[in-house]
Amino acid sequence: MDNPMTEHGKSLVERAKAIILKPKEEWPVIAAEPSSQASILKSWVLPLAAIGPVASLIGGQVFGYGGFGFSYRPSILGAITSAVLSYLLTIVGVFILALIADWLAPKFDGTSNKLAAFKLVAYGATASFLAGIFGLIPALSVFGLLGLYSIYLFYTGAPVLMKVPEAKAGGYVAVTMVCAIVLSLIIAPIVGFVTAMSFGGPAAMFEDEDVAESSGTVSIPGMGSINVGEVEKMNKRMEDAASGKTKPVAVDSLKALLPESLGAYQRTAVETMGAGTVGTSVEATYTAEERSFDLKITDMHGLGALASMGSALGIEQSREDADGYERTHTVDGAMQTEKWSNSSSRGKFGRIVADRFLVEADGDARNIDELKAAVASIDPDNLEDLAS
Repeated sequence: MDNPMTEHGKSLVERAKAIILKPKEEWPVIAAEPSSQASILKSWVLPLAAIGPVASLIGGQVFGYGGFGFSYRPSILGAITSAVLSYLLTIVGVFILALIADWLAPKFDGTSNKLAAFKLVAYGATASFLAGIFGLIPALSVFGLLGLYSIYLFYTGAPVLMKVPEAKAGGYVAVTMVCAIVLSLIIAPIVGFVTAMSFGGPAAMFEDEDVAESSGTVSIPGMGSINVGEVEKMNKRMEDAASGKTKPVAVDSLKALLPESLGAYQRTAVETMGAGTVGTSVEATYTAEERSFDLKITDMHGLGALASMGSALGIEQSREDADGYERTHTVDGAMQTEKWSNSSSRGKFGRIVADRFLVEADGDARNIDELKAAVASIDPDNLEDLAS
């Protein structure tokens, strides 16, 4: 079989090896190539993004999935539906993350360049794409963590493609990866929910085409409705943040919300961080005898619009075993996450406030209720006032 070629003559395998093994040498080559988003999509993203979904499809049918003494194989129709949705949403995710990477670059003294941002995301995701092959054997899926090497690829590529100074490349990558995580939290449940619905094809996603068109909403079975107007508001929020029309809350204002004590826990340290127009964050450590946890307030500013989309979808995802549980769900229109381990008495609880702020408590506690109480100590009304 012929080896697929990229637009500029280098085979797909040769390019993959080069970007993985010698990224600092390959990024300048990529930057100099007069490619287009369409050509990169066709020659690189489409074939590599298919690795994970196809491998998982085959692995699930051949080996099945299992744990805790039981195993199962998904129906072939459900597996195919899941693979196709995962593939399509991954491609959409590349475009969205490229837009975010382009928007963020000037905030870190870099240069806005949509084509360069698309190159950075598309080629930077190489390790993540290739790690999808471990889906062939579900028991080895843990090795998919090797895909985290993409973070390093992104870090080495940012100064070359987006002209971000090396001193600020770490912060640029960190913020972009937070956005990638938010995207993954949104994409994964969509795949699961839509796969679980009756397989009526794309038309099944709309309860009533005429109603959807006239009301500006799209209904997804098992998930609720997406208001098209809300999507437009999300775009407007990100544009206002990028143009400087809206500003993140000052760290001193957020710091003032952190209580001196929480029950038996005393505040022992405070840390603040500002990232220009991107956002701000304050974090306090609370200690009581041998236990300690952190309470953090993050103003995601324009990026909070992505979290609001997740809340609008009513995302839910959970996992439970003998040691504890992990859950993401929507409560009163706001997304929240919680995680607890019985063996370590350690957990995390967080929630989105005003579609902009992330308030979370993470660490050692007697139970998850103490972490929930810590988060509840931050009055949502105060945060909303700061955002107005």
